[in-house]
Amino acid sequence: MSTLLYFAFWAALFFVMMRFGCGAHVMGHGHGGHSGGHSDPPGGRTPPTRDIDPVCGMNVETNSAKSSVFGGRVYYFCSAEHRETFEAAPERYLGEQARTLATEHRHA
Repeated sequence: MSTLLYFAFWAALFFVMMRFGCGAHVMGHGHGGHSGGHSDPPGGRTPPTRDIDPVCGMNVETNSAKSSVFGGRVYYFCSAEHRETFEAAPERYLGEQARTLATEHRHA
């Protein structure tokens, strides 16, 4: 019984940290200032209220959008499917900007 309680405790702690703690950005639940905006560098700046989904060009509200980081910038998407599509081939949606970011990332 004590083993079951031990694992239940650690599972609950893991869940709370992923939902509300430092892992919240991975789960798509950021801390307001914990993630940067599309053109803002990382470091706690407030994200914009609206941004453009690079996959479909749709105007999205960032507080309810799915997000992904590429080249040190945050991009917002209207759906998880568009985020996954972007992450598979960001250069297809960012063009020259993606190649520049990838080159900068390799040299950093």
